[in-house]
Amino acid sequence: MNPSRTLPPDADEQAAWWAARLDGSTLSAADRAGLEQWLAADPAHRLLLTSYCQFSADLEQQLPLLAGIRDELADSRTAPKTTQLHPWLRRPIWAGAALIAAAAVAVVLWPGQPQDQFKNISTPVARRQAVTLADGSQVELNAQTALVVELKAGERRVRLASGEAFFHVSKDPARPFFVETPAGSVRVTGTQFNVRTDPSDRLEVTVLEGAVQVRPGPGAATLPLRAVDQYVHTTGHSAVQSLPAAALDDALAWRTGHVVFNGTPLREALACFARYHGRTLTASDAVAGQRVGGRRSLDDLDGFLSALEGALPVRVTRESDGSIRVDGPTN
Repeated sequence: MNPSRTLPPDADEQAAWWAARLDGSTLSAADRAGLEQWLAADPAHRLLLTSYCQFSADLEQQLPLLAGIRDELADSRTAPKTTQLHPWLRRPIWAGAALIAAAAVAVVLWPGQPQDQFKNISTPVARRQAVTLADGSQVELNAQTALVVELKAGERRVRLASGEAFFHVSKDPARPFFVETPAGSVRVTGTQFNVRTDPSDRLEVTVLEGAVQVRPGPGAATLPLRAVDQYVHTTGHSAVQSLPAAALDDALAWRTGHVVFNGTPLREALACFARYHGRTLTASDAVAGQRVGGRRSLDDLDGFLSALEGALPVRVTRESDGSIRVDGPTN
């Protein structure tokens, strides 16, 4: 490979997209064929993909150590001067060596960049979180969502393997902002939008303000979306629609800890609570298609189940393993 040769401008984006697919889901036979074709198209593609995959692995391994360095520096600013002079005396030598090695990895991976430009952010079950990135962009994470953030001088990238996040991206035309998921990528320079994805290849992009560009996969045509547009991609189906103001509010209700059902099949309503709480909630075939409505608190699972039994001819059973099943009423 000639190192001076210039790669196509979308090569980095495609490599990052494939890295997100490999990290966030199991590739289908068609996906594997597409990946092999892309790798065979240019020897540089394999090197690019390897670097993106390695970056993710290194980041996950080293960030806990790097966070320790940051915490120690913060502690040293408030500690008495006598302890600031020789902080290494408070730990075994091997621990200091491990921290130095982690710092060295950070320098190799991200030369000349501030440490807080690279973040690994995740939320547990039934918890939401809001963070402000170093460029001023704000991100709200739904429960069970994980992000890897990489901010560089020429671009900003976020890898979202699964979950849901709302982005308020600070405007910077010189540094485009990419959100990469297993099912596609989103490109903006400054706007407000919501992204939801999961390992089943679902991608949902809802634009609150401004405009974004969605690319469902490598080589796919870019779809422009504007304010109030929503793009939904599932296996074998893609659609774009403009949402009325009320429907837009409903789609983003999770930001205030709510979910809105409007004639939603019971199976889908249970799946929404299952994702949020990390629990198994199922419905028998006899009742799975029944419709539910109303605005519910995501944190109040018991209240939702009680309301189901009051509004529908169903019976809720809580199993000893923590799973919950909804069946038809007993005779």
